[in-house]
Order: sequence, then C-alpha cells, then structure tokens
Amino acid sequence: MAGEARRHVHVLIIGYVWPEPRSSAASGHIMQLITCFLEQGWQITFASAASEGERRADLKALGIREVAIELNSSSFDTFVHKLRPDVVLFDQFLMEEQFGWRVEKHVPQALRVLESCDLQSLRHTRHHLLKELLKAGNDESADHYQPLFSPPDAALFRRMAQTDLAQREVASFYRCDLSLVVSDVEIELLTRYFQVPMALLHWCPLMLRDLPPGANGFDDRVHFLTIGNFRHAPNWDAVLWLKTTVWPMIRQQLPGAQVHVYGAYTPPKATALHNRAQGFHIMDWAEDALTVMSDARVSLAPLRFGAGIKGKVLDAMACGTPTVTTPVGAEAMHGDLPFPGAVARDAQGLADEAVRLYRDRTLWEQAQRAGWQVLQARFRHEQHCAALVARIHELLENLEAHRAANFTGAMLRHHQHKSTQYMSQWIEAKNRKL
Repeated sequence: MAGEARRHVHVLIIGYVWPEPRSSAASGHIMQLITCFLEQGWQITFASAASEGERRADLKALGIREVAIELNSSSFDTFVHKLRPDVVLFDQFLMEEQFGWRVEKHVPQALRVLESCDLQSLRHTRHHLLKELLKAGNDESADHYQPLFSPPDAALFRRMAQTDLAQREVASFYRCDLSLVVSDVEIELLTRYFQVPMALLHWCPLMLRDLPPGANGFDDRVHFLTIGNFRHAPNWDAVLWLKTTVWPMIRQQLPGAQVHVYGAYTPPKATALHNRAQGFHIMDWAEDALTVMSDARVSLAPLRFGAGIKGKVLDAMACGTPTVTTPVGAEAMHGDLPFPGAVARDAQGLADEAVRLYRDRTLWEQAQRAGWQVLQARFRHEQHCAALVARIHELLENLEAHRAANFTGAMLRHHQHKSTQYMSQWIEAKNRKL
C-alpha cells in the first residue's frame, strides 16, 4: 500500500518564476526538488503567473505539465479544485500569501509546503544594516563589518522582528504544514528567536546528485572568477566592492592578475565596469557555469550581505575551485568542517587570502580536498531526497494531528482569510470593471 501511495503522489508547484537553473541557485533548488519527486514516480504540475524568462528550464521535456495561472483570479480556484493535488509546494512565501488561502479552501486535504531559498527578511535586514554602515563612513576595517559578519543573534533578531517583511514571512512558515529551509543557520534563528516549532521545518539544502569524476589541477587553471545573477542585490554589491576596493588590493600584489565576472542579466551599469587594463573583465552570462568555474584557479565571493545557501560556493566545491569569501558567504556552507578556501572580514583580508591561494599550490590543494569533503557530508542528493520524501509521506499520513498541534498556524490562516482573501477578491472585482 505504501508503494502504491508513492507512485501516485501528485505535486503542484506554484512558482514565483519559471525556473532558470543556470541563472540562479533558487531555481536550481527547485529543479533539484523536481528531480527528487520524479525519482519517486510522482506526478508534477508546475504553475506560475510569471512571464517566461530567456533561459527557463524545459519542464515539458521532463514530463511535467505547465500551467499559466493568474494573480487575484478565481480561475485558479477552478483549476486547483479540478487538479486535486496531494501536495502543493509554494516557491517563496509571496506565493503562499497569494494562493495559500485558495488552496486551503478548495483542496483542504493537500499538504501545503513552503520552499524557502533563503530567509528574505534576514537578507533585507542585513542589506539595511550595510547601508547604515556605509553611510556612517567607508571604514574598511574588520571591526567596521563586525555587525554584518557575526552569526545571527538576538540583536539581529530584534532588527528583523520589527520589519513587516519578517512578520509576513514567519507568518507564512506557520500557515504551511512544512517549510523547507536551505540553511541550518536559519533554522536555528527561526526556532531559537522566532520560536517556530521544529515540527514545521525541514532542512533541505542544495542537493548535488553527481560529483564530477575529476577536476583540473593547480597548473591547469588561471585567473580569478566571480559569478552571480546580477538581479540579486547581494551579487551586485559584491561586484561593486570587488571592483572598487578588493580587486585593486589584489592587483597590487599580482599586477598581471585577471578576474572574469560572469552573471545572468548583465545590466549596462555592470558592463561599464569592464576595464581590460585593470584586468577586470565583465563576461556576461556563462553558457556553462561549471566549465568556466573549472578553468579558474580561485573563485571570489565578497558578499557583504545575503542569506541562505550560496550556489556559487557550492558550484566551486563541485569544480574543485577554492573560494575566498566573507562570513556571510561561508554561512551554512561547511558546518563544522574546514571551509574550502578562505574566509576574511575585510577587503584587505580578502585580497591577501586570494593571493595566498592563487600562489600556494599546497594550500590550494588542501582547499580543493576540503570542498569535496563538505559536499559528501552536507549536500548529497540521495541523503536529502530520501529524508524529504519520508517527511512528506509521514505528514500525508498524519496530517490532521499535525495541523491540530499548530494552533498558531490555524489562527493566522483564519485572519489571512479575512484580509488577503477579501483584498484579492476586491482586486479581481475591480479588474472586471476595467
């Protein structure tokens, strides 16, 4: 009977965007979840109200049904009632806000799952903190960035808790039956400070299915690399900091060094940073990110703010490429194991560590081996897929008792129906008149 249930689970994924796994780690995580579900023989429908991006994944080729849906439209009610999925997965809490009440009303038996690619309120709070630090002065000392580069603590929680974004995001965690959190550091923040019950959370980081059989050695590589979607604010800030502060310090020690900057959706303001004489090359989007990563000797990820799992750091590990980053970039990536590269708290520290790794073969090879150890210990697809599937089956079999234990979630859903629902219906009625 259990095997029968496994073959016939139907998952509806409601996407904030159509996934572009070669453009962002968030889309990559969705595709990894899809791969996991397909391995179980589950049926998948992917629905989104977003326009189609340039590099969207071919879901139809995987046997996945694609459905375009509308925001603030009762047409979704008819669609989801007819579909009758067993599991509804919301990609980002904004999708749960928009469609969660409709799912509960029309398919109440469906397990509601939230996929959190990062804790957005943590990322935004850190961004505001960075702006405050920069406004106070351009001090590049390690002490200057201490508030940003410390692990999430009570002080950061107090800043987050005052924001509308955190209140909305954590409310969504409570309203769902299960939330997939990619960062174990963020799970600690949610359970310790926001008091979210662990029963509502599940650690599900990025999952690597196949490790590369080999990697280029030290002598086969040249140049530095940095990579990241330019639409993601932490990545753009990292490129600016690299260009104005970190890279000149590297060039002082390595006058002939080059850095190749890759990223999807490169804007004109990024293209304008290209300077061949300074060895600063804007390369636009990489057709194959793993290939260019494998050709680089050192990956630079000078992230001053952010949250979640960093796809660029994971890809670097998979390619055997050491990374130089900040505590924010290393957060939730290596657990208690050595970081596969170097972590520094200021621009000079980043530059010094980058030059050391670029020059020192022994240090470089140690970092490469450390990356493979971290991948095996923390990011294996088989381990996390099996745990997630088991958790979903457990909840499907005990959903009534699970929901009965979550009174806060029931209370929040009740009030959501009285606010979000009526606002959505008002917008739909207004649109009909236009």
